[in-house]
Amino acid sequence: MKVAAPLQVLIPAVVILPLAVVLPGLCHGGGWDLIGAFAAAALQPSFDPIVLASLLKGLGVTVGVALLSWSLSLLLGLVLGLASSRLVWTTLIGGALPAELLRRLLALPRSIHELIWGLLLLQVLGLQPAVAVLAIVIPYSALVARVISDQLDALPDQPLKALLSSGSGGPAALITAIGPPLLPGVISYGGYRLECALRSATLLGVFGLGGLGNELLLTLQSLEFHELWSGLWLLLAVMLSLESLIRTLRKRWGLANRFGRRQAGVGRRGQEILILFALLLPLLLAIAQNLGIDPAALLHWQPLPPMDGSNWQDALALPWGRLISNTLWLTLLSACLAVGGAPLLLVLVAPWPLGQQLLRLLWALGRLWPPPLTALLLLFVFQPGLWTAALALGFHNLGILGRLLLEGTETCSGAPEDALHSQGVGPRIALLYGRLSALARSYLAYGAYRSDVILRETVVVGMMAGTGLGTQLQESLSSFAWDQISLLLVVYAALTLVGEDLSDRARRRLL
Repeated sequence: MKVAAPLQVLIPAVVILPLAVVLPGLCHGGGWDLIGAFAAAALQPSFDPIVLASLLKGLGVTVGVALLSWSLSLLLGLVLGLASSRLVWTTLIGGALPAELLRRLLALPRSIHELIWGLLLLQVLGLQPAVAVLAIVIPYSALVARVISDQLDALPDQPLKALLSSGSGGPAALITAIGPPLLPGVISYGGYRLECALRSATLLGVFGLGGLGNELLLTLQSLEFHELWSGLWLLLAVMLSLESLIRTLRKRWGLANRFGRRQAGVGRRGQEILILFALLLPLLLAIAQNLGIDPAALLHWQPLPPMDGSNWQDALALPWGRLISNTLWLTLLSACLAVGGAPLLLVLVAPWPLGQQLLRLLWALGRLWPPPLTALLLLFVFQPGLWTAALALGFHNLGILGRLLLEGTETCSGAPEDALHSQGVGPRIALLYGRLSALARSYLAYGAYRSDVILRETVVVGMMAGTGLGTQLQESLSSFAWDQISLLLVVYAALTLVGEDLSDRARRRLL
Protein backbone atom coordinates (compact mmCIF):
# COMPACT_ATOMS: atom_id res chain seq x y z
CA MET A 1 0.00 0.00 0.00
CA LYS A 2 1.14 3.55 -0.75
CA VAL A 3 -0.06 6.80 0.79
CA ALA A 4 -1.88 9.02 -1.71
CA ALA A 5 0.07 12.09 -2.81
CA PRO A 6 -2.26 14.74 -1.26
CA LEU A 7 -2.21 12.92 2.07
CA GLN A 8 1.59 12.88 2.11
CA VAL A 9 1.67 16.65 2.69
CA LEU A 10 -0.50 16.19 5.80
CA ILE A 11 1.59 13.42 7.41
CA PRO A 12 4.07 15.86 9.09
CA ALA A 13 1.10 17.54 10.82
CA VAL A 14 0.82 14.46 13.05
CA VAL A 15 3.38 16.22 15.29
CA ILE A 16 0.46 18.35 16.53
CA LEU A 17 -0.79 15.36 18.58
CA PRO A 18 2.26 15.06 20.89
CA LEU A 19 2.44 18.86 20.96
CA ALA A 20 -1.12 18.98 22.35
CA VAL A 21 -0.13 16.46 25.03
CA VAL A 22 3.12 18.18 26.06
CA LEU A 23 2.16 21.86 26.02
CA PRO A 24 -0.23 21.86 29.03
CA GLY A 25 2.59 20.56 31.22
CA LEU A 26 4.92 23.34 29.99
CA CYS A 27 2.46 26.12 30.71
CA HIS A 28 3.25 28.11 33.85
CA GLY A 29 0.22 30.37 33.39
CA GLY A 30 1.85 33.54 34.60
CA GLY A 31 1.68 35.60 31.43
CA TRP A 32 -1.67 35.09 29.77
CA ASP A 33 -2.65 38.64 30.66
CA LEU A 34 0.44 39.85 28.80
CA ILE A 35 -0.44 37.72 25.78
CA GLY A 36 -3.93 39.23 25.81
CA ALA A 37 -2.51 42.75 26.04
CA PHE A 38 -0.12 41.97 23.19
CA ALA A 39 -2.97 40.74 20.96
CA ALA A 40 -5.24 43.68 21.83
CA ALA A 41 -2.47 46.18 21.06
CA ALA A 42 -2.44 45.00 17.43
CA LEU A 43 -5.60 47.06 16.88
CA GLN A 44 -4.25 50.07 18.77
CA PRO A 45 -0.70 50.78 17.60
CA SER A 46 1.00 53.88 18.90
CA PHE A 47 0.94 56.99 16.70
CA ASP A 48 3.18 59.04 18.98
CA PRO A 49 5.38 61.19 16.67
CA ILE A 50 8.48 60.49 18.74
CA VAL A 51 7.84 56.73 18.63
CA LEU A 52 7.12 56.75 14.91
CA ALA A 53 10.25 58.82 14.20
CA SER A 54 12.39 56.32 16.10
CA LEU A 55 10.75 53.34 14.37
CA LEU A 56 11.10 54.89 10.93
CA LYS A 57 14.77 55.57 11.57
CA GLY A 58 15.28 51.96 12.61
CA LEU A 59 13.31 50.76 9.59
CA GLY A 60 15.52 52.84 7.32
CA VAL A 61 18.62 51.20 8.78
CA THR A 62 17.13 47.72 8.34
CA VAL A 63 16.08 48.33 4.74
CA GLY A 64 19.44 49.93 3.97
CA VAL A 65 21.38 46.98 5.39
CA ALA A 66 19.11 44.56 3.48
CA LEU A 67 19.61 46.34 0.15
CA LEU A 68 23.38 46.65 0.56
CA SER A 69 23.90 43.06 1.65
CA TRP A 70 21.54 41.74 -1.05
CA SER A 71 23.29 43.65 -3.84
CA LEU A 72 26.78 42.63 -2.75
CA SER A 73 25.85 38.99 -2.15
CA LEU A 74 24.05 38.72 -5.50
CA LEU A 75 27.01 40.18 -7.38
CA LEU A 76 29.60 38.15 -5.51
CA GLY A 77 27.44 35.02 -5.66
CA LEU A 78 27.08 35.35 -9.42
CA VAL A 79 30.86 35.51 -9.86
CA LEU A 80 31.45 32.61 -7.45
CA GLY A 81 28.63 30.62 -9.08
CA LEU A 82 30.28 30.92 -12.48
CA ALA A 83 33.64 30.05 -10.95
CA SER A 84 32.25 26.92 -9.24
CA SER A 85 30.37 25.59 -12.27
CA ARG A 86 31.61 22.32 -13.72
CA LEU A 87 30.25 23.32 -17.12
CA VAL A 88 32.28 26.54 -17.20
CA TRP A 89 35.60 24.92 -16.25
CA THR A 90 35.08 21.94 -18.54
CA THR A 91 34.50 24.33 -21.43
CA LEU A 92 37.51 26.51 -20.62
CA ILE A 93 40.19 23.99 -19.57
CA GLY A 94 38.65 20.59 -20.22
CA GLY A 95 38.35 19.58 -16.54
CA ALA A 96 36.15 20.36 -13.55
CA LEU A 97 38.70 20.11 -10.71
CA PRO A 98 38.75 23.87 -9.88
CA ALA A 99 34.95 23.83 -9.66
CA GLU A 100 34.97 20.89 -7.25
CA LEU A 101 37.57 22.55 -5.01
CA LEU A 102 35.70 25.86 -4.90
CA ARG A 103 32.38 24.12 -4.19
CA ARG A 104 33.89 22.43 -1.14
CA LEU A 105 35.46 25.70 -0.01
CA LEU A 106 32.14 27.57 -0.27
CA ALA A 107 30.34 24.92 1.76
CA LEU A 108 31.80 26.27 5.02
CA PRO A 109 30.56 29.91 4.89
CA ARG A 110 27.06 28.91 3.81
CA SER A 111 26.79 26.27 6.53
CA ILE A 112 27.02 28.92 9.28
CA HIS A 113 24.00 31.13 9.97
CA GLU A 114 24.29 34.87 9.42
CA LEU A 115 23.61 35.45 13.12
CA ILE A 116 26.73 33.50 14.05
CA TRP A 117 28.73 35.45 11.50
CA GLY A 118 27.38 38.66 13.00
CA LEU A 119 28.31 37.71 16.56
CA LEU A 120 31.79 36.62 15.50
CA LEU A 121 32.44 39.73 13.41
CA LEU A 122 31.19 41.84 16.29
CA GLN A 123 34.01 40.47 18.43
CA VAL A 124 36.61 41.17 15.74
CA LEU A 125 35.46 44.45 14.17
CA GLY A 126 33.49 46.00 17.01
CA LEU A 127 30.03 47.54 16.74
CA GLN A 128 29.75 49.19 13.32
CA PRO A 129 27.13 49.09 10.54
CA ALA A 130 29.40 47.11 8.21
CA VAL A 131 29.22 44.13 10.58
CA ALA A 132 25.54 43.52 9.79
CA VAL A 133 26.17 43.85 6.05
CA LEU A 134 29.12 41.45 6.09
CA ALA A 135 27.27 38.98 8.29
CA ILE A 136 24.61 38.63 5.59
CA VAL A 137 26.92 38.87 2.58
CA ILE A 138 29.23 36.00 3.62
CA PRO A 139 26.66 33.16 3.81
CA TYR A 140 24.33 34.62 1.17
CA SER A 141 27.10 34.84 -1.42
CA ALA A 142 27.91 31.18 -0.92
CA LEU A 143 24.22 30.24 -1.11
CA VAL A 144 23.71 32.21 -4.32
CA ALA A 145 26.86 30.67 -5.79
CA ARG A 146 25.58 27.17 -5.05
CA VAL A 147 22.21 27.82 -6.69
CA ILE A 148 23.71 29.46 -9.79
CA SER A 149 26.34 26.75 -10.29
CA ASP A 150 23.66 24.06 -9.92
CA GLN A 151 21.44 25.82 -12.45
CA LEU A 152 24.35 26.14 -14.87
CA ASP A 153 25.31 22.48 -14.60
CA ALA A 154 21.67 21.44 -15.10
CA LEU A 155 21.35 23.32 -18.41
CA PRO A 156 21.42 21.28 -21.65
CA ASP A 157 24.86 21.56 -23.25
CA GLN A 158 23.83 20.96 -26.87
CA PRO A 159 23.73 24.71 -27.79
CA LEU A 160 27.15 25.18 -26.20
CA LYS A 161 28.64 22.24 -28.09
CA ALA A 162 27.17 23.54 -31.34
CA LEU A 163 28.78 26.95 -30.83
CA LEU A 164 32.13 25.43 -29.93
CA SER A 165 32.06 23.13 -32.94
CA SER A 166 31.36 26.12 -35.21
CA GLY A 167 34.59 27.77 -34.09
CA SER A 168 33.37 30.14 -31.35
CA GLY A 169 35.74 30.81 -28.48
CA GLY A 170 35.02 29.35 -25.03
CA PRO A 171 34.02 32.57 -23.20
CA ALA A 172 31.90 33.87 -26.09
CA ALA A 173 30.19 30.50 -26.50
CA LEU A 174 29.45 30.33 -22.77
CA ILE A 175 27.87 33.78 -22.68
CA THR A 176 25.74 33.10 -25.76
CA ALA A 177 24.65 29.58 -24.77
CA ILE A 178 24.07 29.85 -21.03
CA GLY A 179 23.17 33.53 -20.56
CA PRO A 180 19.57 33.52 -21.87
CA PRO A 181 18.38 30.30 -20.15
CA LEU A 182 20.13 31.21 -16.88
CA LEU A 183 18.67 34.72 -16.61
CA PRO A 184 15.10 33.83 -15.50
CA GLY A 185 16.37 31.61 -12.68
CA VAL A 186 18.76 34.30 -11.47
CA ILE A 187 15.97 36.90 -11.48
CA SER A 188 13.58 34.64 -9.58
CA TYR A 189 16.11 33.56 -6.98
CA GLY A 190 17.46 37.09 -6.62
CA GLY A 191 14.00 38.33 -5.69
CA TYR A 192 13.66 35.58 -3.09
CA ARG A 193 17.04 36.47 -1.58
CA LEU A 194 15.99 40.11 -1.24
CA GLU A 195 13.06 39.04 0.92
CA CYS A 196 15.43 36.87 2.97
CA ALA A 197 17.87 39.78 3.35
CA LEU A 198 15.12 41.95 4.84
CA ARG A 199 14.27 39.24 7.39
CA SER A 200 17.95 38.67 8.20
CA ALA A 201 18.60 42.39 8.70
CA THR A 202 15.66 42.52 11.13
CA LEU A 203 16.96 39.44 12.96
CA LEU A 204 20.47 40.86 13.35
CA GLY A 205 18.94 44.01 14.84
CA VAL A 206 17.31 41.87 17.53
CA PHE A 207 20.78 40.79 18.63
CA GLY A 208 22.16 44.30 18.92
CA LEU A 209 23.33 45.18 15.40
CA GLY A 210 20.94 48.12 15.00
CA GLY A 211 17.86 48.76 12.94
CA LEU A 212 14.21 48.04 13.53
CA GLY A 213 14.92 44.66 15.12
CA ASN A 214 16.59 46.39 18.04
CA GLU A 215 13.57 48.69 18.45
CA LEU A 216 11.21 45.69 18.43
CA LEU A 217 13.26 43.91 21.08
CA LEU A 218 13.37 46.95 23.38
CA THR A 219 9.63 47.54 23.11
CA LEU A 220 8.90 43.86 23.83
CA GLN A 221 11.22 43.75 26.83
CA SER A 222 9.64 46.92 28.23
CA LEU A 223 6.12 45.54 27.48
CA GLU A 224 5.28 48.56 25.32
CA PHE A 225 3.04 46.52 23.04
CA HIS A 226 1.40 49.49 21.31
CA GLU A 227 4.81 50.76 20.19
CA LEU A 228 5.81 47.21 19.27
CA TRP A 229 2.85 46.84 16.93
CA SER A 230 3.59 50.19 15.32
CA GLY A 231 6.97 48.79 14.30
CA LEU A 232 5.47 45.48 13.18
CA TRP A 233 2.83 47.13 10.97
CA LEU A 234 5.52 49.33 9.39
CA LEU A 235 7.69 46.30 8.71
CA LEU A 236 4.71 44.37 7.35
CA ALA A 237 3.88 47.21 4.95
CA VAL A 238 7.45 47.23 3.63
CA MET A 239 7.56 43.45 3.30
CA LEU A 240 4.23 43.20 1.45
CA SER A 241 5.22 46.08 -0.85
CA LEU A 242 8.49 44.32 -1.61
CA GLU A 243 6.73 41.03 -2.31
CA SER A 244 4.25 42.77 -4.60
CA LEU A 245 7.07 44.47 -6.52
CA ILE A 246 8.98 41.20 -6.93
CA ARG A 247 5.83 39.37 -8.05
CA THR A 248 5.14 42.09 -10.64
CA LEU A 249 8.68 41.94 -12.01
CA ARG A 250 8.59 38.15 -12.18
CA LYS A 251 5.38 38.25 -14.22
CA ARG A 252 6.74 40.98 -16.49
CA TRP A 253 10.04 39.23 -17.15
CA GLY A 254 8.70 35.69 -17.14
CA LEU A 255 6.12 35.97 -19.95
CA ALA A 256 8.72 36.48 -22.67
CA ASN A 257 9.96 32.89 -22.53
CA ARG A 258 7.09 31.47 -24.59
CA PHE A 259 5.90 31.21 -28.17
CA GLY A 260 9.34 31.67 -29.76
CA ARG A 261 10.04 35.07 -28.20
CA ARG A 262 12.93 33.90 -26.01
CA GLN A 263 15.69 35.99 -27.58
CA ALA A 264 13.64 39.18 -27.79
CA GLY A 265 12.35 38.67 -24.27
CA VAL A 266 15.80 38.03 -22.90
CA GLY A 267 17.09 41.17 -24.61
CA ARG A 268 14.30 43.24 -23.14
CA ARG A 269 14.80 41.74 -19.67
CA GLY A 270 18.53 42.32 -19.90
CA GLN A 271 18.08 45.97 -20.82
CA GLU A 272 15.59 46.56 -18.03
CA ILE A 273 17.82 44.82 -15.48
CA LEU A 274 20.80 46.94 -16.53
CA ILE A 275 18.70 50.09 -16.19
CA LEU A 276 17.44 48.94 -12.78
CA PHE A 277 20.95 48.33 -11.48
CA ALA A 278 22.17 51.62 -12.95
CA LEU A 279 19.48 53.38 -10.91
CA LEU A 280 20.22 51.23 -7.86
CA LEU A 281 23.95 52.01 -7.75
CA PRO A 282 23.71 55.68 -6.63
CA LEU A 283 21.02 54.65 -4.12
CA LEU A 284 23.34 52.04 -2.61
CA LEU A 285 26.18 54.55 -2.38
CA ALA A 286 23.89 57.02 -0.61
CA ILE A 287 22.72 54.28 1.80
CA ALA A 288 26.31 53.31 2.62
CA GLN A 289 27.17 56.93 3.32
CA ASN A 290 24.12 57.52 5.52
CA LEU A 291 24.80 54.35 7.49
CA GLY A 292 28.36 55.49 8.09
CA ILE A 293 29.98 52.45 6.49
CA ASP A 294 33.73 53.00 6.18
CA PRO A 295 35.58 50.26 4.26
CA ALA A 296 38.88 51.36 5.83
CA ALA A 297 37.51 50.54 9.30
CA LEU A 298 37.25 46.87 8.28
CA LEU A 299 41.05 46.68 8.20
CA HIS A 300 41.33 47.40 11.93
CA TRP A 301 40.72 44.15 13.76
CA GLN A 302 40.46 43.82 17.49
CA PRO A 303 42.78 41.10 18.80
CA LEU A 304 41.03 38.05 20.19
CA PRO A 305 42.03 36.63 23.56
CA PRO A 306 44.46 33.72 23.18
CA MET A 307 43.12 30.20 23.47
CA ASP A 308 44.66 28.37 26.39
CA GLY A 309 45.47 24.80 25.42
CA SER A 310 44.54 23.55 28.88
CA ASN A 311 40.89 24.54 28.29
CA TRP A 312 40.40 22.21 25.33
CA GLN A 313 39.71 19.37 27.71
CA ASP A 314 36.80 21.32 29.19
CA ALA A 315 35.51 22.10 25.70
CA LEU A 316 35.61 18.42 24.74
CA ALA A 317 33.77 17.56 27.96
CA LEU A 318 30.68 19.54 27.01
CA PRO A 319 27.49 17.43 26.74
CA TRP A 320 27.80 17.12 22.98
CA GLY A 321 25.35 14.24 22.69
CA ARG A 322 22.54 16.17 24.37
CA LEU A 323 23.32 19.40 22.51
CA ILE A 324 23.36 17.72 19.10
CA SER A 325 20.27 15.58 19.75
CA ASN A 326 18.29 18.61 20.96
CA THR A 327 19.31 20.53 17.83
CA LEU A 328 18.22 17.67 15.56
CA TRP A 329 14.93 17.22 17.43
CA LEU A 330 14.30 20.95 17.22
CA THR A 331 14.87 20.81 13.46
CA LEU A 332 12.54 17.84 13.01
CA LEU A 333 9.71 19.24 15.14
CA SER A 334 9.88 22.70 13.59
CA ALA A 335 9.98 21.28 10.06
CA CYS A 336 6.96 19.04 10.72
CA LEU A 337 4.97 21.91 12.21
CA ALA A 338 5.74 24.14 9.22
CA VAL A 339 5.50 21.61 6.38
CA GLY A 340 2.38 19.86 7.68
CA GLY A 341 0.71 22.87 9.26
CA ALA A 342 0.41 24.94 6.06
CA PRO A 343 -1.71 22.45 4.01
CA LEU A 344 -3.69 21.45 7.10
CA LEU A 345 -4.73 25.06 7.78
CA LEU A 346 -5.47 25.65 4.11
CA VAL A 347 -7.76 22.61 3.94
CA LEU A 348 -9.53 23.53 7.18
CA VAL A 349 -10.42 27.07 6.05
CA ALA A 350 -11.30 26.14 2.44
CA PRO A 351 -15.11 26.51 2.83
CA TRP A 352 -14.77 29.85 4.64
CA PRO A 353 -14.82 32.85 2.21
CA LEU A 354 -12.57 35.01 4.41
CA GLY A 355 -10.40 32.09 5.48
CA GLN A 356 -7.68 32.52 2.87
CA GLN A 357 -7.39 36.25 3.58
CA LEU A 358 -6.92 35.55 7.28
CA LEU A 359 -4.36 32.90 6.42
CA ARG A 360 -2.49 35.41 4.28
CA LEU A 361 -2.35 37.80 7.23
CA LEU A 362 -1.30 35.05 9.66
CA TRP A 363 1.45 33.79 7.36
CA ALA A 364 2.63 37.33 6.64
CA LEU A 365 3.00 37.93 10.39
CA GLY A 366 4.87 34.63 10.68
CA ARG A 367 7.35 35.67 8.00
CA LEU A 368 7.96 39.10 9.41
CA TRP A 369 8.06 38.28 13.15
CA PRO A 370 11.65 37.24 14.00
CA PRO A 371 11.80 33.78 15.65
CA PRO A 372 13.71 34.96 18.75
CA LEU A 373 10.99 37.50 19.51
CA THR A 374 8.36 34.79 19.08
CA ALA A 375 10.34 32.68 21.55
CA LEU A 376 10.42 35.58 24.04
CA LEU A 377 6.67 36.03 23.67
CA LEU A 378 6.05 32.31 24.22
CA LEU A 379 8.21 32.39 27.35
CA PHE A 380 5.53 34.57 28.94
CA VAL A 381 3.37 31.43 29.26
CA PHE A 382 5.60 28.41 28.52
CA GLN A 383 8.76 27.10 30.10
CA PRO A 384 11.95 27.34 28.02
CA GLY A 385 12.95 24.21 26.19
CA LEU A 386 12.64 22.15 23.05
CA TRP A 387 8.91 22.50 22.38
CA THR A 388 8.83 26.24 23.00
CA ALA A 389 11.71 26.72 20.58
CA ALA A 390 9.99 24.43 18.03
CA LEU A 391 6.81 26.51 18.20
CA ALA A 392 8.72 29.74 17.59
CA LEU A 393 10.75 28.37 14.69
CA GLY A 394 7.81 26.45 13.24
CA PHE A 395 5.57 29.54 13.20
CA HIS A 396 8.17 31.56 11.28
CA ASN A 397 8.67 28.86 8.64
CA LEU A 398 4.93 28.19 8.50
CA GLY A 399 4.54 31.73 7.16
CA ILE A 400 7.11 31.09 4.42
CA LEU A 401 5.78 27.68 3.38
CA GLY A 402 2.16 28.80 3.66
CA ARG A 403 2.71 31.66 1.25
CA LEU A 404 4.41 29.32 -1.20
CA LEU A 405 1.60 26.78 -0.97
CA LEU A 406 -1.14 29.39 -1.40
CA GLU A 407 0.57 30.86 -4.46
CA GLY A 408 0.89 27.34 -5.89
CA THR A 409 -2.81 26.60 -5.47
CA GLU A 410 -3.70 29.88 -7.18
CA THR A 411 -1.50 29.25 -10.23
CA CYS A 412 -2.22 25.55 -10.84
CA SER A 413 -5.24 24.38 -12.87
CA GLY A 414 -8.55 24.27 -11.02
CA ALA A 415 -10.16 21.82 -13.44
CA PRO A 416 -9.68 18.70 -11.25
CA GLU A 417 -11.14 20.52 -8.24
CA ASP A 418 -14.13 21.73 -10.28
CA ALA A 419 -14.69 18.20 -11.57
CA LEU A 420 -14.77 16.85 -8.02
CA HIS A 421 -17.17 19.63 -6.99
CA SER A 422 -19.52 18.72 -9.84
CA GLN A 423 -19.65 15.15 -8.53
CA GLY A 424 -20.82 16.31 -5.11
CA VAL A 425 -17.47 16.15 -3.31
CA GLY A 426 -17.07 18.57 -0.38
CA PRO A 427 -14.80 21.65 -0.69
CA ARG A 428 -12.08 20.29 1.61
CA ILE A 429 -11.74 16.94 -0.17
CA ALA A 430 -11.96 18.67 -3.55
CA LEU A 431 -9.12 21.03 -2.60
CA LEU A 432 -7.05 18.19 -1.16
CA TYR A 433 -7.40 15.82 -4.11
CA GLY A 434 -7.94 18.41 -6.82
CA ARG A 435 -5.22 21.01 -6.29
CA LEU A 436 -2.91 19.76 -3.54
CA SER A 437 -2.51 16.44 -5.33
CA ALA A 438 -0.73 18.16 -8.22
CA LEU A 439 1.45 20.24 -5.88
CA ALA A 440 2.33 17.51 -3.38
CA ARG A 441 5.73 16.40 -4.67
CA SER A 442 7.05 19.88 -5.48
CA TYR A 443 5.79 21.20 -2.12
CA LEU A 444 7.46 18.38 -0.21
CA ALA A 445 10.64 18.98 -2.20
CA TYR A 446 10.66 22.60 -1.09
CA GLY A 447 9.85 21.40 2.43
CA ALA A 448 13.02 19.28 2.31
CA TYR A 449 15.01 22.37 1.32
CA ARG A 450 13.33 24.39 4.07
CA SER A 451 14.30 21.73 6.61
CA ASP A 452 17.92 22.39 5.72
CA VAL A 453 17.33 26.11 6.35
CA ILE A 454 15.58 25.34 9.65
CA LEU A 455 18.63 23.41 10.81
CA ARG A 456 20.70 26.56 10.31
CA GLU A 457 18.09 28.64 12.14
CA THR A 458 18.05 26.46 15.27
CA VAL A 459 20.90 28.55 16.66
CA VAL A 460 18.63 31.62 16.60
CA VAL A 461 15.85 30.31 18.82
CA GLY A 462 18.23 28.12 20.83
CA MET A 463 19.80 31.25 22.26
CA MET A 464 16.44 32.49 23.50
CA ALA A 465 14.62 29.28 24.42
CA GLY A 466 17.56 27.51 26.07
CA THR A 467 18.02 24.40 23.95
CA GLY A 468 20.45 22.86 21.50
CA LEU A 469 23.77 24.20 20.29
CA GLY A 470 22.44 27.77 20.31
CA THR A 471 22.20 28.05 24.07
CA GLN A 472 25.73 26.68 24.52
CA LEU A 473 27.04 29.09 21.89
CA GLN A 474 25.53 32.01 23.79
CA GLU A 475 27.17 30.88 27.03
CA SER A 476 30.53 30.39 25.32
CA LEU A 477 30.38 33.81 23.66
CA SER A 478 29.49 35.53 26.92
CA SER A 479 32.49 33.93 28.63
CA PHE A 480 34.85 34.39 25.64
CA ALA A 481 35.58 30.65 25.62
CA TRP A 482 37.02 30.54 22.10
CA ASP A 483 37.99 26.90 22.35
CA GLN A 484 34.34 26.00 22.96
CA ILE A 485 33.21 28.40 20.24
CA SER A 486 35.60 26.81 17.73
CA LEU A 487 34.30 23.31 18.46
CA LEU A 488 30.70 24.49 18.35
CA LEU A 489 31.24 26.03 14.92
CA VAL A 490 32.84 22.84 13.62
CA VAL A 491 29.98 20.69 14.92
CA TYR A 492 27.35 23.11 13.67
CA ALA A 493 28.94 23.32 10.22
CA ALA A 494 29.18 19.53 10.01
CA LEU A 495 25.52 19.11 10.94
CA THR A 496 24.33 21.67 8.41
CA LEU A 497 26.45 20.18 5.62
CA VAL A 498 25.06 16.70 6.33
CA GLY A 499 21.55 18.17 6.45
CA GLU A 500 22.18 19.94 3.15
CA ASP A 501 23.22 16.67 1.53
CA LEU A 502 20.17 14.81 2.87
CA SER A 503 17.79 17.55 1.71
CA ASP A 504 19.39 17.47 -1.76
CA ARG A 505 18.87 13.72 -1.94
CA ALA A 506 15.25 14.08 -0.84
CA ARG A 507 14.55 16.76 -3.43
CA ARG A 508 16.08 14.71 -6.22
CA ARG A 509 13.97 11.71 -5.23
CA LEU A 510 10.77 13.74 -5.04
CA LEU A 511 11.33 15.63 -8.28
